[in-house]
Amino acid sequence: MSYMLLIVEPIGQRLTRTEAEGREAYAQMVEFAADLKARGLLAQAESLSAESTATRLKVRDGKATVIDGPYAEAKEMIGGIFLLTCNTREEAIAIAESCPAAAWCSVEVRECAPCYA
Repeated sequence: MSYMLLIVEPIGQRLTRTEAEGREAYAQMVEFAADLKARGLLAQAESLSAESTATRLKVRDGKATVIDGPYAEAKEMIGGIFLLTCNTREEAIAIAESCPAAAWCSVEVRECAPCYA
């Protein structure tokens, strides 16, 4: 089964780190991803840029609306993702628990499923 770990971080948290702290956090995440890949559990991992570079799009009644970030109503943003191949939900949760980012933000575990499920 596929599970996605969503790294959910407070808006602006990255700006509170020094450059050295940011590089250390990133190095920890790269090492975490490398370990998952070596164990055959990682399908994909990506860090996402800050919400200020994001764009939201919605289409209502055939009309597209595009809104550029940052979003005033948002308190959190998705900072990155890990797409895993796991045997069970419990395995995915255990991996999330070992994720370094869990020390400074939330790690949401979601099972991937068809849209009709």
